[in-house]
Amino acid sequence: MGCYDRRDLGLLLLRLGTGGVLAAHGAQKLFGWFGGHGLEGTGQFMESVGFAPGRRSATMAGLAEAGGGVLLALGLAT
Repeated sequence: MGCYDRRDLGLLLLRLGTGGVLAAHGAQKLFGWFGGHGLEGTGQFMESVGFAPGRRSATMAGLAEAGGGVLLALGLAT
């Protein structure tokens, strides 16, 4: 295994790990998976800190995180 192969493998592992964490955090906001509060709970929190309307802000934040995480893990738009 050459130097470039190890570097490529390392970058792949970093992309998969970071993208997976981002996608999971977005899924918490959107669907309530992995112990999240879903759109209702996240929307209420967003409104409590000043983002109105809270549900739309939670939807956009969740989609951005989940979508960005998937794109990063796949190596697209990097």
